[in-house]
Amino acid sequence: MKVIISAAGTGGHINPGIAIANKIKEHEPDSEIVFFGTNRGLENDLVPRAGYELKQIEAYGIQPKPSISNITNLIKTMNSRKVVKSFIDEFKPDIVIGTGGYICGPVFAAANSKKIPTFLHESNAYPGRAVKMFAKKAKKVFVGFKEAKDKLEGLNNVVVTGTPTKIKKAQISAEDKLKIIKDYHLNPNIPIALVFGGSQGAKKINETIVSILKHKLNKNYQLIWATGPKQFDEIKESLREDNLDIANIPNAKIMPYIYNMEELINLCDIVVCRSGAMTITEIAIVEKPAIFIPLPSVGANRQEDNARVLEKLGAAKVILNCDINDNILNEYLNEMVSDRARLVQMGKNANAIAVQDVEEKIYKEIKAALKNK
Repeated sequence: MKVIISAAGTGGHINPGIAIANKIKEHEPDSEIVFFGTNRGLENDLVPRAGYELKQIEAYGIQPKPSISNITNLIKTMNSRKVVKSFIDEFKPDIVIGTGGYICGPVFAAANSKKIPTFLHESNAYPGRAVKMFAKKAKKVFVGFKEAKDKLEGLNNVVVTGTPTKIKKAQISAEDKLKIIKDYHLNPNIPIALVFGGSQGAKKINETIVSILKHKLNKNYQLIWATGPKQFDEIKESLREDNLDIANIPNAKIMPYIYNMEELINLCDIVVCRSGAMTITEIAIVEKPAIFIPLPSVGANRQEDNARVLEKLGAAKVILNCDINDNILNEYLNEMVSDRARLVQMGKNANAIAVQDVEEKIYKEIKAALKNK
């Protein structure tokens, strides 16, 4: 099978695409799979790292406020359809898959004009503009949450599959856990909070953690913290101003990016993070309690919608971005890590939304749709 996958920007769009690609390859090793992205997002790291070819085009999200740059970016995005059409003529794909986001615009417009079967995946509880725009013409629309299906009213091609992810629940032996903790110069007897702000980092979360470290508030818990590659040096300098060496801070291991996420998310006691759909899915799968700080949006509050799903299950606490500070986050962390049994129960509550064999379900749905075309 020949496949084009459009996935760009953040790990929340890219990793589901990679997970679907891997499942296709597992069933059909001779498949040819090409990704479309931009020259700006994490796809430039994650896609080649996963072993797939990446084609770059110009594509941009449309901002709510009218501006000259908005118009310019829209023209560039529309012009990219020609590039995609040309590649379709050459590559002759059997299907095109999109995982949401602005990259779907030119790719799906080109695919529809060439009558190539298309499939969409929406990870969020609230479907984005690209998914809404192209859902009617898609063979199938796969969604991560039932709430998303409810919002795509009038469509009979929507299937609740869950969200594809590379993260799986893993049992880490006591010996291996001790080795990892010691390698990170942490204490095996103090609870560990895994902190990250999405693949690019989150400035508000980072500022809060910096303040916690500067005020030495993390006495009852330890932090494994990914700052995001672009913010690491700035944070390093900020800590240095208070005579703190980023590589040698008590109860903290700080890094730009986490490549061994499956290992660390299974090892930690609690997660502090944004609430993108991919993160929600991973937390549910590995049964971890969480403190969510949803990314605010001028449009639909997709991340808050995601976070509230787990909050209602008693699996998470939510702090809005406008409310978070070092004292509030520290208070939440101290309260939650003081009761290990409660943390375990919250993790089990999160697992209620976990869907098993997501990638297998998506693969079977694709094959069935193609067979019945």
